[in-house]
Amino acid sequence: MNDAPAGDLMPKLTGKISPERIRLLRAPRPPAGLVEKFKHIADATSVIADVMDELGITGAVGASLLKPTLPSASIVGPALTVRNIMQREHAYETARRRENRMAEFEAHNLALPGDVIVIDGVLGVSNMGGISAQTGKRQGEAGAIVSGGIRDVGHSRRVEYPLWATEITPVTGKWRIETVEINGDIQIEGVRVSPGDIVVADETGVCFIPITRAVEVLERALAKAAFEHEKCSAIDFGTPVADLPSKE
Repeated sequence: MNDAPAGDLMPKLTGKISPERIRLLRAPRPPAGLVEKFKHIADATSVIADVMDELGITGAVGASLLKPTLPSASIVGPALTVRNIMQREHAYETARRRENRMAEFEAHNLALPGDVIVIDGVLGVSNMGGISAQTGKRQGEAGAIVSGGIRDVGHSRRVEYPLWATEITPVTGKWRIETVEINGDIQIEGVRVSPGDIVVADETGVCFIPITRAVEVLERALAKAAFEHEKCSAIDFGTPVADLPSKE
């Protein structure tokens, strides 16, 4: 476990996961103003996906795979990563012994306002429920992305905590899942995500932007968004199709 930056007051750990499995107490933080500038981009994931193609960066996942629970929601923030695996023991045995090895609550405990919890999770069972979502909302998180199941969708909607997930199921992960790492590198639908990477999510999908390329992606995305705004204005003005702006 790495130390926090000097002067950074850390919360008391919950003990839900061994401290050595927490790779970073604080994920890398984005440059000042970067997240807010990404928030100003309309149709953000589509624009950013185009830019990432042009720059040779993989990282866009469609909403047909990572489905939003709040279709009108859009979020931007740095990733705080969690990796879950299936427990070895049968769920009925672990339930009888009350062995809950999930540790996304430690991620909530470590989260800073605006963070996005990104879970490399287990299929077929819930990796995050309603109380967890409510806790994340209270902590000021932007939302969560889950490769795997979630549950209590009504609860997370009521507290307005945005989630994108591959599955929805009532089956609890409490007796089935073990969290084995926080703030390490993970895989989400074939995309590598590192702590601190910029997550942009809306009703069209999710983009994971490497923190080392985020400024470059932002600059190009702002330029592309400005061009698209110009083109839409020309359409509204009645410019003939043949005369619409065509070079970005």
